[in-house]
Parts: sequence; structure tokens; C-alpha cells
Amino acid sequence: MVSVNNLTVEFSALPLFSNVSFVINPNDKIALVGKNGAGKSTMLKILAGLQLPSSGSIGKPSDITIGYLPQQMKLADETTILEETKKAFHDRLQMEQELLKLQENLENNSDFESTEYNRMLERIEYLSDRIAYDNTTNIEAEIEKTLIGLGFNRQDFDRPTSEFSGGWRMRVELAKILLRRPDVLLLDEPTNHLDIESIQWLEQFMNTKAKAVVLVSHDRAFLDNVTKRTIEISCGRIYDYKVSYSPFVKLREERLEQQMRAYENQQKLIADTKDFIERFRYKATKAVQVQSRIKQLEKIVPIEVDEIDNSRLRLKFPPAPRSGDFPLIVEGLGKSYGEHVVFSDAEFSLRRGEKVAFVGKNGEGKSTLVKCIMGEIPYDGHLKLGHNVKIGYFAQNQAQLLDENITVFDTIDNVATGDIRTKIRDILGAFMFGGEASEKKVKVLSGGEKTRLAMIKLLLEPVNFLILDEPTNHLDMKTKDILKEAIKDFDGTVIVVSHDREFLDGLVGKVYEFGGGKVKENLGGIYDFLRKRKLENLSELERQSLSLSKSQTQDPVKDTTPDKTDIDSIASPKVRTLSYAEQKERERNIRKAEKAVKIAEEKIADLELRQTSLEGKLSSGDASPDIIDEYSKVSTALETAMSEWEAAQLALEDVQSQSSM
Repeated sequence: MVSVNNLTVEFSALPLFSNVSFVINPNDKIALVGKNGAGKSTMLKILAGLQLPSSGSIGKPSDITIGYLPQQMKLADETTILEETKKAFHDRLQMEQELLKLQENLENNSDFESTEYNRMLERIEYLSDRIAYDNTTNIEAEIEKTLIGLGFNRQDFDRPTSEFSGGWRMRVELAKILLRRPDVLLLDEPTNHLDIESIQWLEQFMNTKAKAVVLVSHDRAFLDNVTKRTIEISCGRIYDYKVSYSPFVKLREERLEQQMRAYENQQKLIADTKDFIERFRYKATKAVQVQSRIKQLEKIVPIEVDEIDNSRLRLKFPPAPRSGDFPLIVEGLGKSYGEHVVFSDAEFSLRRGEKVAFVGKNGEGKSTLVKCIMGEIPYDGHLKLGHNVKIGYFAQNQAQLLDENITVFDTIDNVATGDIRTKIRDILGAFMFGGEASEKKVKVLSGGEKTRLAMIKLLLEPVNFLILDEPTNHLDMKTKDILKEAIKDFDGTVIVVSHDREFLDGLVGKVYEFGGGKVKENLGGIYDFLRKRKLENLSELERQSLSLSKSQTQDPVKDTTPDKTDIDSIASPKVRTLSYAEQKERERNIRKAEKAVKIAEEKIADLELRQTSLEGKLSSGDASPDIIDEYSKVSTALETAMSEWEAAQLALEDVQSQSSM
């Protein structure tokens, strides 16, 4: 369908890639990968017809349609969300208008044998086929489905685009491209501005409705779920694999190993040849052989290893200063802007060393709660930072705070301490600032490069509580892996606001979900959370949430928990007679009872773990008086803890039954 023929692109006489050829077939789902600077975005621009190659050509049918989403683009600010999205059907509406006009002209043309008449017939047939092929019967419904899938609410449709951030306006551009149903979709980092639910919706769209797709993304899970073919750009060449990303990584490792062996063998051959030439250069009896070896050396084509492998480099950041047992305690926390409630009654606490994720649709309060923690905005309720807490905060605009007049190396050298100072160049190399790049002034770096530099700077500072807001948006796969391992080894507390499932997997042990004005705690990792949400039927929950939010708007006193008994109780006169203070008191009692049950369960788990350990020692023959005495104490404490749990559980059931009356 689209053929790339001997493509070469040069910048300042240096080749970005040379004599590249491949074909994009109908319904291909292709991941375009490679390290930063390899030429991925340039390749997409050439395929989109926005940039010309130095040589070579792109072959494609004249009637093929292409949709291209760059990482950054100029966005319109003069229309509403709905009006802007409707522009996706501009070509369709134009075709319908042209078809009507041609049909009218045909009726008024009685010269059936004329060239003009036949031309109109052919054009009518073509337009009719194109409109029928489009198969969009209800434009309004398609727009609504797509915008909601990408995270918008129906209330947003009539709001001006100027009220939204750049990330949300990029979602509008993505919606327009998807609605056009192009023959080829070219998407450059489409998930950077999406939350987890929107990414999952986009995955489903790609798999069910998209035709051919060429995708640049650093979201490994997204690539695995969407693509079936991987094209890597490396050292000016391409390697085409008929597999998705994860299998490609294994095949690529095998290729690099073979490449390295061939490189080492060639280097040995070159060294042996040069040694022979030097030893016998001035011996007349060896002149012919020396000349032969010189010619042989000249004919050798150097084997180029694709890239230096930094994957084994591990960053070990300075030990975190010890904080209190609970670096963060949140009780009844809420934030509102006028009548708009972002979230309310948030209650949770983080233990020292915990690593948790904040997830949920954009606009549900993740960054707002982070700002509350940082003391940047006022809030309702109580928020307490523990003893000796030192926060390191990475905001999405963190790159703007860098000193632009110093070099990359000096930026890191100014914050590095201890042994880490001897490894600054290794660290910069791992984050793609190796060699001459480390001497660049910060002001000449791209936005993505500044983001990476800001991340390194933050992670070298001696803090014990990291708060990272979308830290992976501009990092490639290898750099993300290095960063992930560094955070896993970090012995302080971490909050990660992210939509990157692969990055969060194995990193966090608890997920806080933001939505519907609430903050819900979910034990387990990110995939445990996603599996749980799938079992709960997301679409049904959304309908319940919408229904309850309407009821809440009409009567703010009503309970908003999406449960059938509560929905029934909304219409109950008894519930309506309760005062707001009484309802809040009941909710507070339930939270206290739930917290008591949770504390008791954690205490039992700790004691059972200790008891099992002691039983192992006893069974192995270590029956010293101290061990026996400790085992007796632990057993007694466990019995007491079980009694406390039973009492707490009964108290919780009692409070819950009173609340449902």
C-alpha cells in the first residue's frame, strides 16, 4: 500500500539513515522503535509528506488517506471542543455537497455522449463509493463515543478549547484523526497525554477499527497490545521483525550478540593483518605478501555495532535520610473550586518506604492532591507530613526550572555528592547525554532532553520522599528501565503519578484511584488493580457514577456511593430527613471502624509471619530457652490480636448496619 524505496536522509552531510526500504501493507500494525535521535519522528514526517528525503522516494496510491499526529502541533483556540472535533468530517461533508451539485448538473445535462457527461458519471460513482466506504451513519454519536473514550465528559463538549491545557487539546486532535478513519495512521507518542483508561480505549480502537498503523511510543504495554510488527531504526539502517515489541527485544538481543561476535572477530583479523604488515614491511622477500595484506585491509568493510549497551548500568542514589514511620497522613482531605468538588474525604497514610501510584482520568484530582502535599494550594481537612520528611518533587514542567546558562555536566555536578560524582559521565551516558552532549548548554536542549536532565538532577538530591508526576513521558525504553530500577532501590517513600502500566508494574505495591470526587485505596500492584476494575464492569460503574452525580447535583445531601441499596435509599424519605452533619458522622464512624479492622489484620499478618519463622527454627533443632520463650509470647500476642480483630469486625458490621437503616 505504501512503499519506502531507498530512502536516505542527511543533516549537515551526516546520514540519519541510508538506503532504507520497506512496505506498509493494509492492516499492518507497526511499532517504529529506536533510541532517541535515530530518526523515528523524521520517518513519520516523510511518510506523512511533510518532509522530503535527501534521496529515495515514497510510493503510495493517489487516493490513499493518511492521518498524522506529531508530538507537538499548533492547536486551534477559537472553537468549542465539539465544533473543533466536527472538523474531522470536513472532507465527508464536502464530498456530500459535491455529490449533490454533480447530481443536479447531471439532470440538466442532456448530452449523454459528451465527455463532460461521462466525467460527471465517473466522479459521482467515485464519490458515492467513498461515502459508502466511510460507513459513518451517525456523526454525532461517533464524535461523542470518541471524545468520551479519550477522557472528556459530555459537559466539556460546549466549552471553548482555550479553557483546556495543551495535553487535552492534543486529545481533540487525536479524536479528529481517529474519526477520519484514514487508511494509514501515523502516531508519534499518542499516549503521552492519556490516562490509563483512555489508553485502554485507544488500544481497543486500534485493534478493532484502525486500518494500517505506524506507531512511535515508549509505552511497552501499549506497543505489545497494539502492534504485530516492529521496525527498528539503528545506525542508519532498519531491521524489520514480524513480531510485537517484547518478542522483538529478545530477537534483538540475539542479533546484537551475533553482531558483537562478528565485530570482535573482524577486529582480531584487522589487528593480525596490521601486525603482519608492520613486521615484514621492510623485508624484500615478503613484499608481495605485504602488499596483498595492505589491499586486503583496504577492502574490509567495518562492522558497526548498533549501539553501546548501557542496560547493565545501575544507578545507586544517595541513601535517603530517615523519616518518621508515617511520612504522610491524610484525614478527611478535600479540595473544591467554588461549587466544583475535585475530591472529598480522602483518608490514607503512607508508611516509610512505601511506593504507591496515583491513577485515574485527567482532571480527577491527582495533581491537585500532590499540590496539597507540597503546600502550594489551600485545602479542607488535615494533611500531616511526618518527622524529618524531605520531599523531592518532579512536576511535568520541572524542565523549565533548570538553569539554562550552564552545561549539562555542570547541572548534575552541582547536585551530585559522594562517590556518585565519579560516575557522572556514566550516568549522563545512560540518560543519552554521553560524549559531547554533556558539554551542551541547557538552553539548546530540546524539551525531552531537558525533562531527562531534570529527572537526573532530582534523583541525585538527598531526599526521602519522592513525588513524580508523569516522569516517563519523554524517556525511551532503556532509560525508563534504568529509572525504574533506581526507584525500586530507593529506600525512601515514593508517589508516582503515571499512566505507564509497564513502568508501574513491579514498582508500586498500592494504587490510589481518583474518580467521582473520591480517592480509593487498592492494595496490590497496577495489574491487580486493572484486573479488579475489569471484573467490576467499567461501563456499568460509569453509568452508575453518572446517574449518581446527577442526583448529587439536585440534592447535595444524598449519599453518592455507587451501590444498589444506596441508590434505592436516595428516594427514601428517611434518608432525606437526615442532616448533612449526621451523614458525615456516620461516614466518619465507618472509616474509623474500617481502619481498626485493617490495623488488626496487619498486626495478625506480622505475628503469623514471626510465628512461622520461629516454628522453622524449632523444627530445625534450635530449641533454646530464648526461642521457646519468644514463641510463647508471639502465640499469646496472636491470640490477643485475633480477639481484637473479631471485636473490630463486629464493630464495623454494627456501624454498617446502622448506616443502612
